[in-house]
Amino acid sequence: MADSLVAGARPIVGTPLPLITKSDTKPTWCPGCGDYGVVAAIEMAVKRLGLPSHEIVIVSGIGCSSNLPHFLSSYGFHSIHGRALPVAEGIRWANHALTVIGTGGDGDGFGIGAGHFVHAMRRNVKLTYVTMDNQIYGLTTGQASPTSMMGQKTKSTPRGVIENPIDPIALALASGATYVARGFSGDVKHLADLVANGIKHKGFAFVDVMSPCVTYNKINTFDFFRQRVYKLESSGHDPTNIVTAWERALEWGEKIPIGLFYRAD
Repeated sequence: MADSLVAGARPIVGTPLPLITKSDTKPTWCPGCGDYGVVAAIEMAVKRLGLPSHEIVIVSGIGCSSNLPHFLSSYGFHSIHGRALPVAEGIRWANHALTVIGTGGDGDGFGIGAGHFVHAMRRNVKLTYVTMDNQIYGLTTGQASPTSMMGQKTKSTPRGVIENPIDPIALALASGATYVARGFSGDVKHLADLVANGIKHKGFAFVDVMSPCVTYNKINTFDFFRQRVYKLESSGHDPTNIVTAWERALEWGEKIPIGLFYRAD
């Protein structure tokens, strides 16, 4: 990135606008981790929109997902556990010229960060929040997370999870989010479409990504999702209809919908 480019500032006339690329930092994720598909989709989305890297800020919290800002050439802010969204909101309020993308995981975003998640959607701040939902705590080596399935045996639940999992899509709809989508990291192009459209959205855009943990979650694998996911846009779903969005949000099991659930302009 050119030293003369400052976040949100206009570049010098004649200076080429550098688009986002992979950084020189070597990823620390496990080989085969679903999060590789997420970072590829974000890179693809912002390149498609022609956004220069000096006008993008990616904010993360704590967990495997929190390393994502290190792997792209935009500005990044690696914050603390569960606090990615208030930091992202502050950046957006301070400088409206910036494209702000928050990233998190199911533990970071729906556990300690759940309160911020709800209120950021209620405020409808213009930013995009992408969660890498692997239904397990990966960084701390395999404990149950807020989205772990009932009965799932983990290091912290040797007899199986006894609580119902959080439904991030339903929670987003209930909290007033105006762009609610779900992607699958095994379908990078489709996920990039959801992220790009979320960035263009005028309010808070939430994209929950089924991003398998290949090391600690042997249930919700790539094959598990490939056998179950279907695209909402191929099923005739109307994303402007909040009632049908709720119906699709509650679908989980033999069929799992991905795509845009709801959008309010």
